[in-house]
Amino acid sequence: MSNQGLFDEFPEVSAKQWKQKIQFDLKGADYNETLLWESLEGIKVKPFYHAEDLQNAKTFNLPKDHNWKIAQTIFVGDSKKANAKAIDCLKRGTESILFTIPNENINFQELLSGIDLEHTPIHFNFQFLAVEPIKKLLEFTTGKKSEINLNIDLIANLIKDGNWFHNLEKDHSLLGEIYNQTSSKKGITAISIDTSIYQNAGSSMVQQLAYGLAHANEYLNHFSSVTSSAVEKSFPITFKVSVGGNYFFEIAKLRALRWLWQSLRTEYGIETDCHIMAIPSKRNKTLYDYNVNMLRTTSECMSAILGGADTVTNLPYDAIYHKDNEFGERIARNQLLLLKEESYFNQISKAAEGTYYIEHLTQQLAERALELFKQIENSGGFLSELKKGTIQRKIKENSEKEQQLFNTKEITLVGTNKYQNQQDQMKDDLELYPFVKIQPRKTIIEPIIEKRLAETLEQKRLGDE
Repeated sequence: MSNQGLFDEFPEVSAKQWKQKIQFDLKGADYNETLLWESLEGIKVKPFYHAEDLQNAKTFNLPKDHNWKIAQTIFVGDSKKANAKAIDCLKRGTESILFTIPNENINFQELLSGIDLEHTPIHFNFQFLAVEPIKKLLEFTTGKKSEINLNIDLIANLIKDGNWFHNLEKDHSLLGEIYNQTSSKKGITAISIDTSIYQNAGSSMVQQLAYGLAHANEYLNHFSSVTSSAVEKSFPITFKVSVGGNYFFEIAKLRALRWLWQSLRTEYGIETDCHIMAIPSKRNKTLYDYNVNMLRTTSECMSAILGGADTVTNLPYDAIYHKDNEFGERIARNQLLLLKEESYFNQISKAAEGTYYIEHLTQQLAERALELFKQIENSGGFLSELKKGTIQRKIKENSEKEQQLFNTKEITLVGTNKYQNQQDQMKDDLELYPFVKIQPRKTIIEPIIEKRLAETLEQKRLGDE
């Protein structure tokens, strides 16, 4: 049955008519003061959106046949144990594995044994920088059809640690070797941009997007200058993104990120799209009333999926205070399985396309981030701004603004700064130190420190137990 002309009998209603109706119903109350609110990004949010809001806007669509995969993080203290855990996770619904590698003594044959590399994308998080382990990995995967993401990010290490892995010259030399080893290998992605640092440290979404883009541009500039020619048309890159609790804004943030990357790569003649790996933020996670973390991560994973993430890794509800916990990891994995298999989020990853509100937010975030990106480039580039301390200062300013809103309960974390359960006792359950660790040492730049909103309040409650 055709539904052509189904609504022909209903007249079109303009945005002006809707606003007039709302103002009438407000009975004299001020429309702007009553119904408009402003986000931390400076975006004014209206009570309704109309097709007219998109008349001059560029709409953005996800790549064709977009699909997302459920990933699980596994720390590789022992190759055989990590392999056994990975195989068990894959049997239980995981579709991709993120291995955290702490040192160079890694046996890839043991680690990847029995894993179907053709159908299981593998991501690595190397906590060191060296070429030899990468060579061994490439030797093992030679002749095998696979998708391997190495996630090499020198700048992320500099940001978090305050120092390079070795020093500027050696790090870039090793990066060049790794890139040369992998650039001709199909299915291998070497470079990653970790934007989760900015989100977990308290930066705004506009800052996260602009800093991520400027972060990526440093690598593109580097490889252009090293090769004395244009970057290769195929330049696969991964963005690691933390997703916070502002549901619609986070959907728009991921869409804006892909849009911004598309704009940047066009300037370099790159034809490959980016890969987005998303994980819930730690910024809003709490020690007390920790079960609420499950609600937060569910919402954040939904934002990631609708925003177009390619890989989604959930954060266990107890990740901030427990070491590996099979129960917490199983719940985190099952949250994603429920979204994918029972809530049909495997079929609606493009549901946000064409929605007036999200399209408007995407446009606003992208435009503001692009403006900030241009300011950074005009000031000498991202590394230059890091050395000056400008990036760190801007993130601190936004972080303090957020913290003040949390302290005055304008940002609510249920069970923590509102509706506390005074019977909660956590002191005996801490296996990990859940607060910022201060280790004074010499660094070449001021590191960017991740900090949760609830830390000060939680430390006081622990002290009162």
